[in-house]
Amino acid sequence: MPEVYTSSILPAPAERVWGVIRDFNALPDWHPNIVESRIEGGAPSDQVGCVRAFRLADGGFIRERLLALSDYDYSCTYSILESPMGVEDYVATLKLTPVTDGNRTFAEWSAEFDCASDRAAALVEQIGQGVFQVGFDALKKRLGG
Repeated sequence: MPEVYTSSILPAPAERVWGVIRDFNALPDWHPNIVESRIEGGAPSDQVGCVRAFRLADGGFIRERLLALSDYDYSCTYSILESPMGVEDYVATLKLTPVTDGNRTFAEWSAEFDCASDRAAALVEQIGQGVFQVGFDALKKRLGG
């Protein structure tokens, strides 16, 4: 089972970063690869079990289910239900940890999934750099770093 792990230091306190990413439907507000998103069935975007359906800038379509959301731990876990990437059993977690030195945030984004073995390395790179790191870089710009 391939694993992806990406981490970064964001130039803002964890509470402020969490305020940007907590809304499960807010990806288009901060991630440059996402152009539109909606929560299916009109469910609240912080309700565990809700499903977001979003469109990528390249036209791709993805559906994800919120599996866990913790304001205490500043973390959310979600699974992919539908995606053009060719992954199965995909589960990812985005977690923030306060860094008291400089009032910054340590951000971690990780995922595990199944896929065809000949695609594993390319998918790990695509997700780690093309999704997770791009998201962190966008958050840095938005938060002033």
